[in-house]
Amino acid sequence: MINPELLKQLEAYISLHMEPKVLYSMDVDYYLEKQISENVINIELQQFIKRKQQPTLTEVLFQFIDKKGLKDSEVYKKAGLDRKLFSKIRSTPNYRPRKNTIIQLALALELDKKQTDKLLRSAGYTLSDSDMFDLTILFCLEKKIYNIYEVNIALEHIGAKLLDS
Repeated sequence: MINPELLKQLEAYISLHMEPKVLYSMDVDYYLEKQISENVINIELQQFIKRKQQPTLTEVLFQFIDKKGLKDSEVYKKAGLDRKLFSKIRSTPNYRPRKNTIIQLALALELDKKQTDKLLRSAGYTLSDSDMFDLTILFCLEKKIYNIYEVNIALEHIGAKLLDS
């Protein structure tokens, strides 16, 4: 059996003479570098978003309503929406209603194509030149057909899904 004093001397000897593990140093460097890299990416991402972010649907919608001098109730009734849904759009900044709902709001506000595009983009949508429904909406906007009943007649004529009303 080894003397306990000798074991203590062995521990002291190892502590005094042992070289730090290169692998440990590399691990620390790797994690430091990774953390720095993640921080840089996070900062760059935040700056990119700040530069590129456009107004939200809520902001754009209520700018149009104010510009037109309309009451909220006039807009949601003309759009065929219920008050609860409209309230949700107003009070939840990142709420994203269906594309049809936004089109109905655009029609109720009698927006032109450019304004409708802005409203749709603010919610992450667009009107496509390769979709029959979208082309019908574009046609109605160009012809200033804003009545949802008349737009639905046009949509029905081409066999597309109707707007809610």
